[in-house]
Amino acid sequence: MASLVLCLVIFAFCSLHYSLASNNFNQDFDVTWGDGRAKVSNNGKLLTLSLDKVSGSGVKSKKEYLFGRIDMQLKLVRGNSAGTVTTYYLSSQGSTHDEIDFEFLGNLSGDPYIVHTNVYTQGKGDKEQQFYLWFDPTADFHTYSILWNPQTIIFYVDGTPIRVFKNMKSSGVPYPNNQPMRVYASLWNADDWATRGGLVKTNWSNAPFIASFRNFKDNNACIWEFGKSSCTNSTKSWFSQELDSTSQARLQWVQKNYMVYNYCNDINRFPQGLPLECTFNSTTN
Repeated sequence: MASLVLCLVIFAFCSLHYSLASNNFNQDFDVTWGDGRAKVSNNGKLLTLSLDKVSGSGVKSKKEYLFGRIDMQLKLVRGNSAGTVTTYYLSSQGSTHDEIDFEFLGNLSGDPYIVHTNVYTQGKGDKEQQFYLWFDPTADFHTYSILWNPQTIIFYVDGTPIRVFKNMKSSGVPYPNNQPMRVYASLWNADDWATRGGLVKTNWSNAPFIASFRNFKDNNACIWEFGKSSCTNSTKSWFSQELDSTSQARLQWVQKNYMVYNYCNDINRFPQGLPLECTFNSTTN
């Protein structure tokens, strides 16, 4: 019996170790554009995307997911990154696609990056919230996570929640819960809008601009393949996870001190009335 238990423990450990260590950009992602500007190194552990005046670059995951927690560590473009946008997001395809966005809007040297978040449902976005960060995202890698389950979407930075979008379909608010999505990452020029509404243009003398990615994790995610999910039941803790009181306090701290734009406060943008979800608790949308 003891030997059987030991074997089971060893098997469980090895299986866990393999699942945690198996993520490899060569195995998990396809380069979608950039003509050689997306490069994988360090035995598949590091992805760099570059942007110059000719082109940016991008990748997408080989797998599709229907719910999960996705983690990625990013180190953003250093120095004068004005006009550039680094993205990391989930998206399905088509005119009625769903999408969950992290976009990082570059800025002049010494000015803070803006983290731009959005949620698309059935092809419609217009749910932007923007934040400054409480650290320099260009000096080192930091972890950016998306938790997406049937109840809620939570955006995390280094484990701290910055935004929550709840499932309010029962109140008539669309929610992305039936379209499998892939993970995308890209670096591109958006100097027509990215920095101060397009007033600051990309300084191409600083090119190539480089953003780095590592430690992609999809271990807590439901892989969608052949029309069905790899999650056969909903007993996984993340599948029903919501914020506890400590995380709620952290969320409120971020939104009080670092939020720079919330569509739910933009009455000039919505003269006919704020979107329906904004009538609920605005700190969670």
